[in-house]
Amino acid sequence: MNLKRFCATVLFLSLSFSASALSDLDYLPKTVSYDPSIPKPEDVLGSPVGTWHARHDQIVRYMEILAESSDRVSLTETGKTYENRRLLLMTITAADNQKNIKSIQKRHLEVIEQGAKSNDKDPLILWMGYSVHGDESSGANASLLVAYYLAAAQGPEVDKLLANNIVLLDPALNPDGLARFAHWANMHRSQNLVSDPNNRELSQRWPRGRVNHYWFDLNRDWLLLTHPSSRARIKQFQQWRPHVLTDFHEMGPNRTFFFQPGISSRKNPWTPDQNVKLTEALGNFHAAALDDTKQLYFTQESYDDFYYGKGSTYPDGLGTIGILFEQASSRGHLQDTVNGPLAFSDTIQNQVTTSLSTFKGALANKQALVEYQSNFNKLTDELIKDDRVKGYLISESRDKARFNQLKKILQQHKIEHYSLNKNAKIDDVTYNSVDSIFVPTDQPRYRLVKSIFSTRKRFDDNTFYDVSNWNLALAFNLQYTEVDKGDFRKVSYSDKQAELKVDKLPMLQGNAYAYGFSWEDYKAPKFLQRLLQSGIQVRAAESAFSAKTSSGTISFSSGSIVIPTGLNQPDDMLATIQSLSNQLNIPVWSIESGLTGQGIDLGSAKMSPITLPKVMIVGGLGVNQYEAGETWHYLDTRVGMPVSIIDMDRLSALDMSSYTHMIWVSGNYKNLPESVIEKVAEWVDEGGVLIGQQSGTKFLSDNGWLKAAFMKRSEIQDAFSAKNLQFGDREAFAAKQRIAGAVFETKLDISHPLGFGYTRSLLPVFRNTTEVLLMPEQPFITAAKYVEKPLMAGFASDEMQDLISDSAAVVAHRFGKGRVIGFVNNPNFRGVWYGTSRLMGNAIFMSKFID
Repeated sequence: MNLKRFCATVLFLSLSFSASALSDLDYLPKTVSYDPSIPKPEDVLGSPVGTWHARHDQIVRYMEILAESSDRVSLTETGKTYENRRLLLMTITAADNQKNIKSIQKRHLEVIEQGAKSNDKDPLILWMGYSVHGDESSGANASLLVAYYLAAAQGPEVDKLLANNIVLLDPALNPDGLARFAHWANMHRSQNLVSDPNNRELSQRWPRGRVNHYWFDLNRDWLLLTHPSSRARIKQFQQWRPHVLTDFHEMGPNRTFFFQPGISSRKNPWTPDQNVKLTEALGNFHAAALDDTKQLYFTQESYDDFYYGKGSTYPDGLGTIGILFEQASSRGHLQDTVNGPLAFSDTIQNQVTTSLSTFKGALANKQALVEYQSNFNKLTDELIKDDRVKGYLISESRDKARFNQLKKILQQHKIEHYSLNKNAKIDDVTYNSVDSIFVPTDQPRYRLVKSIFSTRKRFDDNTFYDVSNWNLALAFNLQYTEVDKGDFRKVSYSDKQAELKVDKLPMLQGNAYAYGFSWEDYKAPKFLQRLLQSGIQVRAAESAFSAKTSSGTISFSSGSIVIPTGLNQPDDMLATIQSLSNQLNIPVWSIESGLTGQGIDLGSAKMSPITLPKVMIVGGLGVNQYEAGETWHYLDTRVGMPVSIIDMDRLSALDMSSYTHMIWVSGNYKNLPESVIEKVAEWVDEGGVLIGQQSGTKFLSDNGWLKAAFMKRSEIQDAFSAKNLQFGDREAFAAKQRIAGAVFETKLDISHPLGFGYTRSLLPVFRNTTEVLLMPEQPFITAAKYVEKPLMAGFASDEMQDLISDSAAVVAHRFGKGRVIGFVNNPNFRGVWYGTSRLMGNAIFMSKFID
C-alpha cells in the first residue's frame, strides 16, 4: 500500500469518531507555509492531534513516515523498553546539515569535551524531550506537531532555524507508560466529551500511566540508570552534549503553566549561576509567546533544580541548559478546572507554543549559549584547583557483582575511574589495589562526581522537591573515603580506566561430596533461585564453617549454600551448577568431605533445606505503586523470581495457603475487612512469612503481628516548636518535619539471618519517612538499629535526627509457626540501593532461620 492510500484508509476509518474542531495546522504558526508533500500527523492518525490520545505505535509510525518524506529528518532507534517498544531519537535540521551530521557531531564534542575554539557557523544542539511521565501525554502528542513543523514549514524564518540548529527530538521518553495511559483515556472517551473530574476517564486506576513497566518514575532515573530507556537516552546524550535540553511535563488540572527558572535558592550548588541567567533569558521568549495567546503561567516557584537525576537537572551538571515545562493536565480529553474547561487540545497547544519559543529564544541567544558551553570546562577547572578534595577511593573485596554495577554506572556517565597501582592507606584503612578504584575530581565531569559522592548535610534552603542526597557509594554499601590534598600523595593510580572484575572460576569436580558457594555475592539469591527452579536440593548454613575443597580449605560464612551430591539430585545437576556459576560469575567449590575443619558439618541440623518460595506482593488501589514496583523489579530482574501481585480487594476471596511470603509495602490499609485481617493472622500463624516496609510495617505493628511499636505522631510533632514563628515561616517549618530523602547509618547484626552475606555491620540506608519504630523490649529480634548520630548525608533537622537516634530499623521474629519482618525503610529504593536490597533477598530465603 502506498503512502497516500495508507493515509486515506486511516482517515476513512476514523471519521465516524472524530469530534475535534481543530486541524493540525491550527496549532502551528500562520506566518509560514507548509510543504504539501509532507504528511501531517492527522493524515496518519486519521484525525487531528488532540482528538484522541495518540498511542506510542502511532507516534512511531508517523515519525517513520516523516523521516521517509523529508530530507530534513533522520531517525535513530536508540533502544527498546521492557515491553519491547522502540525508543526513538529524531535528528531534524537543514538538508545540508543532515549530509554532514557526523562531522558536526564530532566538531561539537571537540568544543565541549576538549575545549576547542567554537565557530560562529557551528549550529546549536537542541534536545527536545517529551512525556517522561506517560500520563502527562500532551508533550508526546505535541511532539508530532513540532516534528511536522520542522519538517514541513517553509520560508526564511524556518530556513534560518534549521541552518543554525540541530534539533534532537525524543517524542516519548516513557513509551510503556504512555501506551497504558492512552489506552485508558481512549477506552473511556465519549462521543459527547465528559468534563466531570469525577468521571472514570479522568481517574486512573492502579497503576497509573505515569510510571514505566515496573512502576518507576523515569524522571528520577537519569543519574541512577536502573532502566533500559534511561541507559539508551544517556548514551545518546553523552554522544551529543546539547546546548539546551527541554523536559515537557504536566501538573495538576487546577494549575496553569510553569517554565523555569524555578526557585534559585534550591538549585544544585554545583550548577553555575550563569545557567540560571541563560534559563531566564530563554524564559523571556516563553513569556512573550504565552502572553500573545493570553495564557496564564508562573515561574520561580514550586520546582527546584537540586537533584541531578531529573531530566531538567542532569544536563545542568554537564554544561547543558536544562529546562522544565509543566502544563496543567486535562488527564483525559476534557476536564472542568478552576480556570474553566481544559481541553486536551489546549494542553497540547501550550507545549507546542513553548517548543517553538525554545527554538526562537535559543537562536536569539546563540552566542551566549555557545560561549557558556565552551567556557564550561574552564569554569570547572577553576573549581577543581580550589577543591581540597582530590578524589574518592572506593573498595569492595567480597562482592564483585555489586562493585561492578557501580562501575557500569560510572562508565555510562563517562566518569573517569582508575585502578590503583599499589595499596593506599587512608585514615588507618587500607585500600587494596586489587579491589579498589580511584575517582579523581580532576576530570571534565567534576560537578557530577562531586554530586554523586556528596555527604553534605546543611543547605541554604532545606525545602526539597525530591531527595536531598544520592551518594552512590553509600547506596551500594561500599567502603569509600574522600582523599584530600594531604593524602593525595599516598594514592598511585593507573592511567587506564578500571575494568570490571571477573573471578577466575574453579572447575567443578564430578566426584565431589558436595558443592558450595558464598552468600556474599549480590547475585547469590539469583543463583539459589535458579537451582531451586531446576529441582536441585540445597542446604543453607546457619553458621560459618570451613571445608576442604579441590582448591584447598575454603571458609564459608553464614548463609552459604551447600549442594550435597548424595541427595536425590537431577542427572544434569553438575552441568547446571557449572553453567550458572559461569553466567553469574560466582565461584562454586567442590567440597571433598562432609566433615569440616571448623564450624558445623554438612549433615548438621543447622544445614537447613531451602525450598522454592512462592511470593506475593499486595497491590491495588491504596498501595504505593512505586514501592510495589521496586519490590517486583528487585525480585523479578535481580533474583529471577516469578512474583504474584494481588490486589487488596481480592484478598478476602484468596486461598493464601500456597504462598510462602507476603509483602506489604507502603499503603493505606485502614479499610481492610476484619475477615482479611483474620485470614492474614491465620496464614502467618500457620507458617507464612509476613514482610512489611515503611507504612506497611506500621500496618503489621498496628495489628499486633510485629512485636514493636511506632512512636505516636503527636510525640513527633511535639518535638518541633513553632514558638515565635510567623505565618510566612510555615513552609520552612513544615520542611523541618519532613525527610525528603537522606542517608542514615544503621548497625546491622550480621549474625542475624537478615544480615547473612554482609561483611560490615555499619549499613547506610535510604530514608524518606518520619515514622519512628521504638526499640523492642524483647531481645534478639532487632536485626538493625540506627546509630546514635545517624545522619550520613542529606538533610534532616536536628529534631528529626534526635528522634531517629538509637531507634529500630529492622525487626524480625517468629509468630506462631511463621515469621514477621518489618523494615522501617524501603530497601529497594529506585532500584539503586544495592546495599540494602539484599535484605529483601534474605527476608525471602533466610527467613526460616529467624527464631
